[in-house]
Amino acid sequence: MTGIIFKGRKAAQLENEFLRVTVLQEGGHIAEVFDKRAGVSPLWIPHWKSLEPSDFARDRPGQFGTDADARLLAGIMGHNLCLDIFGGPSPEESLAGLTVHGEASVDCYKITQSPDELIMELALPLAQLKFSRSIHLYSQKVRIREVVENLSAIDRPLAWTQHVTLSPPFLDPATTQFRASLTRSIVSETDPGFDAYLSPGEEFIWPMAPRLDGGQANLCQMNKTSPASGYTAHLADSQSDHAYFSAFAPQFRLAFGYIWRRLDFPWLGIWEENCSRQSSPWDGRAVTRGMEFGVSPFPESRRQMVDRNRLLDTPTYKWITSRGRLEAEYWITSQIADVTPEPLTWPEI
Repeated sequence: MTGIIFKGRKAAQLENEFLRVTVLQEGGHIAEVFDKRAGVSPLWIPHWKSLEPSDFARDRPGQFGTDADARLLAGIMGHNLCLDIFGGPSPEESLAGLTVHGEASVDCYKITQSPDELIMELALPLAQLKFSRSIHLYSQKVRIREVVENLSAIDRPLAWTQHVTLSPPFLDPATTQFRASLTRSIVSETDPGFDAYLSPGEEFIWPMAPRLDGGQANLCQMNKTSPASGYTAHLADSQSDHAYFSAFAPQFRLAFGYIWRRLDFPWLGIWEENCSRQSSPWDGRAVTRGMEFGVSPFPESRRQMVDRNRLLDTPTYKWITSRGRLEAEYWITSQIADVTPEPLTWPEI
């Protein structure tokens, strides 16, 4: 790898005349997809100083909290991979070293690159999985292919979610517009923040979600006032082979989105954090919207995921067979536009 330093972190980059893609070596996060024409990356760079996960120590009292997500929060950026759990570990798993969203978000990747492609590889010793990701630039689009291999002799349930998080300056709760190919939806029974504005556990049809005050919230836009927080789970439209979301920021004339195969990732979770979390490192300052597509609807423990089994007539995890492998492909698109663009379509190259 021809390494660089990005925000104090070891990283690698791909770029062409339109885009620059930066990935972190530790944690493997896609830290930025910088559009050179708009002069912005939509992905989340936290306001706190980022640490390499290998430099994280629990003897930093309170700096990143004391829960199982502390090591992840210390180094999180942009788009992180949740594998083989989406959510928190059990107390026993935490004692064994498992962090929130699994090893893939905190372990060190081997990265090799050519002029237009990055290849990232990682072995997960606790989960007994092998993971690889290739990132390829095509003009204003990024193609990503992933492979998960089961190194154990046991068939097992698997969580696998792309935790894409957007933030300012691209994200503006008052003006950024979202579009997505979603249908049946449900509000999480538990709020991830501290200022829920949606009615917990209620089902609805995208995009109109039930509010606690009895009204409805159009999820094509964030809640405009702070503090606010929420999490909703959505099924991709079964009438299409592909699913997508896009976010349009009129101040940058930029439409940014992802498109993926629906059978690979049938769920999309929307996480909103608008200055609700007061503890360190959040400090009441974070404004984010996670657009998290994967095989599971909610961030929860492995046991909760398996016990839930199905939601809205759809499985809440995937099986990976003994010595088996699963593959997925998705694309990132970045377009200059004057209005909210048309629905995304699968690229042809």
